[in-house]
Amino acid sequence: MATIKELREQAAKTLTEARSMLDAISDKSTAEQRTEAEQSVDKALESVRETEARADRLGKLEQAEKREADYRETEERKERDDKRPGVNTGQSRNGGDMDYRTAFHAYIRAEGQKSDMSAEARSVLDNHFNSLSPEHRAQTTTNSAGGYSIPEEMMQRVIVSMLAFGPMYDPGVTGELVTSGGNSMPFPTVNDTAETAGAHSEGATLTDDGGKDVTFGNKQLDAFAFDTEWLRVSKELADDSFIAMESFIGRLLGIRLGRIANAQLTVGTGSSAPNGIVTASGLGKTAAAVDAITFDEIFDLEHSVNSAYRNGPKVGFMMNDATLLAVRKLKDGDGNYLWQQGNVTAGIPGTLNGRQYRINDDMVSLGAGRKVMLFGDMDQYIVRKVGAPLIGAIQDKDFWPGFGVAGYIRFDGELADTAAVKHLITAAS
Repeated sequence: MATIKELREQAAKTLTEARSMLDAISDKSTAEQRTEAEQSVDKALESVRETEARADRLGKLEQAEKREADYRETEERKERDDKRPGVNTGQSRNGGDMDYRTAFHAYIRAEGQKSDMSAEARSVLDNHFNSLSPEHRAQTTTNSAGGYSIPEEMMQRVIVSMLAFGPMYDPGVTGELVTSGGNSMPFPTVNDTAETAGAHSEGATLTDDGGKDVTFGNKQLDAFAFDTEWLRVSKELADDSFIAMESFIGRLLGIRLGRIANAQLTVGTGSSAPNGIVTASGLGKTAAAVDAITFDEIFDLEHSVNSAYRNGPKVGFMMNDATLLAVRKLKDGDGNYLWQQGNVTAGIPGTLNGRQYRINDDMVSLGAGRKVMLFGDMDQYIVRKVGAPLIGAIQDKDFWPGFGVAGYIRFDGELADTAAVKHLITAAS
């Protein structure tokens, strides 16, 4: 995975290339050359924006990880083994005030090399291990249970980021609300678009019968919890693998949390679960075919959303990759690709009808009666996050001599204004 410095350098290089492409345009350039150069510059600028966003997210993630690590280390030094369930008084204080969890983390940081640990940490760890009975039911060094990570010839580093999965949980895509607690959050809604004022006659008394009173509605954001269950790791696997197994598995569990978050925020039922953006969206256009859509129908979908919602920074389309491919293949009567105006060498366009689009593979593909495309102001879909996703590692008598890793997340989602996002659905049959 690229570092922040490498991402910034990549963005700078792309900007330099974009400037060169733009400077190459002259009065002698043909209209086709100008169009091709301008499309290439637009594509480069989009790439720069994505690269800078990745660098910003990576920086924030590293800062949050450092804060969490510092906090955990401080708290763990304050604890004593005699306060932990399943540990007898005084077992971890041989040789000093260090507890076994602090010693275990020292063991992990030393990548299983006790010679790189302090004498106090080695003493505490050995005394704790000798006092407990082993748990044999765990992931082991056999191939499918983890042995494939014991090297013959393998990558020496594996990095997986939850933020790359999405887009529904990613910052900047929807409306985002981060809270420290998970209490219910009701909020009022008003749809007064059907009402207007009327003509007034001189000297007439204004009507006061309540017929024009504002009607309020109510929606609510909750906090639904999801977990990965415990994943056991044997001491042998932690010792023999070149991977820092606690960190590596933690990142994989982060991906699992990302998958469930994106799926629920996309197609969640709204019953004891988030109300997914597809589920909550209103009907914008019904396609004439079961397994195809046309550009006219895409235009109809766009204009089914009132123009009051079409000017925000998060306005755009959303579909899965298979639907995107179907749209890219649409041609005119002369066989030219409509989206790219016949130019198939320019790559995937950065916008659809001048609007940004996002790929969400938790949306369905073309088929009978399926909601295959969204359009609207995604900022009106509120994603409520309760703190940050948690990845926890624990080592006690239930997991000894290995350790356990698990992930936990709480969130909810709701479309605040159903007029803001509409879907295109295919024909029923």
